[in-house]
Amino acid sequence: MPSPTPVPPRDRADTPWRSEGAPPTPPPKKRMPGGWRGLILTALIVYLITNLVLSFFNEGDEATISYTEFSKQVANGNVSKIYSKGDAIQGQLKTGQPKPDGDKGDYTKFVSQRPAFADDDLWANLTKQNVVVTASPVVEQRSFLANLLLSLAPMLLLVLLWVFIARRMGAGMGGLGRKAPPKPVELEGAKRTTFEDVAGIDEVEGELNDVVDFLKNPDEYRKMGARMPGGVLLSGPPGTGKTLLARAVAGEAGVPFFSASASEFIEMIVGVGASRVRELFNEARKVAPAIIFIDEIDTIGRARGGGAAMGGHDEREQTLNQILTEMDGFSGSEGVVVLAATNRADVLDPALTRPGRFDRLVVVSPPDKGGREAILRIHTRDIPLAESVDLAQVARTTPGMTGADLANLANEAALLAVKRQQKQVTQSDLSDALEKVQLGAERPLVMPEEERRRTAYHESGHALLGMLQPGADPVRKITIVPRGRALGVTLSTPEADRYAYTEDYLRGRIIGALGGMAAEQTVYEVITTGAENDLEQVTSIVRGMVGRWGMSERIGRLTAIPSDGQSPYGLSAAPATLDAVDHEMRRIVDECYAEACRLLRENRDKLDALAQALMANETLDEPAAYAAAGIPRLHK
Repeated sequence: MPSPTPVPPRDRADTPWRSEGAPPTPPPKKRMPGGWRGLILTALIVYLITNLVLSFFNEGDEATISYTEFSKQVANGNVSKIYSKGDAIQGQLKTGQPKPDGDKGDYTKFVSQRPAFADDDLWANLTKQNVVVTASPVVEQRSFLANLLLSLAPMLLLVLLWVFIARRMGAGMGGLGRKAPPKPVELEGAKRTTFEDVAGIDEVEGELNDVVDFLKNPDEYRKMGARMPGGVLLSGPPGTGKTLLARAVAGEAGVPFFSASASEFIEMIVGVGASRVRELFNEARKVAPAIIFIDEIDTIGRARGGGAAMGGHDEREQTLNQILTEMDGFSGSEGVVVLAATNRADVLDPALTRPGRFDRLVVVSPPDKGGREAILRIHTRDIPLAESVDLAQVARTTPGMTGADLANLANEAALLAVKRQQKQVTQSDLSDALEKVQLGAERPLVMPEEERRRTAYHESGHALLGMLQPGADPVRKITIVPRGRALGVTLSTPEADRYAYTEDYLRGRIIGALGGMAAEQTVYEVITTGAENDLEQVTSIVRGMVGRWGMSERIGRLTAIPSDGQSPYGLSAAPATLDAVDHEMRRIVDECYAEACRLLRENRDKLDALAQALMANETLDEPAAYAAAGIPRLHK
């Protein structure tokens, strides 16, 4: 079942794992792509160009004139004011004069230099011509600091543009391993997942307790000469809680937890996956004891040697080889336990599953009735339930459901309660949510009356044979409301979990599945396409009976068809054996179909009554269905 605790984010975008309980790694130093030499050289060129431009603009209408020219202008009364500092003179003319040295334009402001040997009566001449001697410079010059700031402005803009382009390039090269800066690893004080958040898989929890105790008390085991398990492989159907179990082991032991999907190690560049594996194990060793969890390890852990890529050594095999090396202990991976999850443990490489690497294989199966009830209680902790809700009854009617399925069931019930504007989730909400999950959503399909009647007889045939077969699963609900791809549905679930099936039970299943077609044949003497899904179920069951489970005297006690479902009529056995399998499958199905037709003919009154009740009500629950058929309910 999924965990109520949010999954921590990745430490860095270029590390495909997420860590939990480990101290945050310091952010890597940012490097400017392209080097600093080019940036400094470009900045100097920009600085020189800017100074040249500023010096050009600094040249206004002022001119440097000789002292003789200055004396002449004073004598002519053309000087309005001057400023002097030492022997340097600045001034302004009343009327502009042509620039000296043949330059174009006139000038009004000037600068000059009074010779040290001059003994003219300058002050008297200035007073005579009413020239104002000011205390502030006439020609304002920019200071060195102002020039420096103005020249640095373009360079700063260049640096900002450089950084912007570098960041965009770094984001664009994400697939090559140069990715975003680090993200926070885990919120302070965040509650970690423990075995309290795990329900329904107590036997698996007991096997993993050894790993937890080893991580908590490693010295006690070392004194006895016991070594820490190198790895634990969690195998089971999807949704059974393998990832949650791995997080619970780390949370229970109080050690750092690194999790990643195997597919995230693989990149298009050869060698990236192996380097990431090395980095992951190095990070785990720094904070050992620690746990590394690799989800869907069959992505990279499949048996080697079958159809190698170009050169016979592709990226997936390099990544697998690196994992094998890290887990072998050759690189000193003491204190690091590897947990892995897969749905296909049978396809893993033998070098990966041998003792010393994955020492233990833990099968995580769907929960039993008690486990389902405990899982439902966990997933409804934050859901307001009505007092009439019976989670034990829901658990009884959900055999085979995993933790993820039950979490989805609880969520669907809550969504229905909100849609119905209720304050609490009722038993009806859970029942309707279960129907939606198992049977599909209702379809607003308007069928002709004759089509509805034929569908009613089809579903009544399924249900009646389920009621008449001794030891068959009780009928929970019958409906002729279209759901999903089906025009009608008959739901039958066992009272208790089953782990082994007898030949009589499987034959009963086949008879029940053929009941719809048999009812149409009995009443209408026609066969429609409505039995497509029924025939798929029948084929799957009878193929297993004959080819895998030894329930045919002619085939004998052997496996003629592989259990993985691939190429059921391939070269898994001799052609004569496969022909015999086909003959026996047809014989069993024909016998079951004949039995179904016989039972329906003998109980035609019950079939008609059940079909009429379905036409009137469209949906019948368990008590109403048995009452309409006139058959006593032998099931509690």
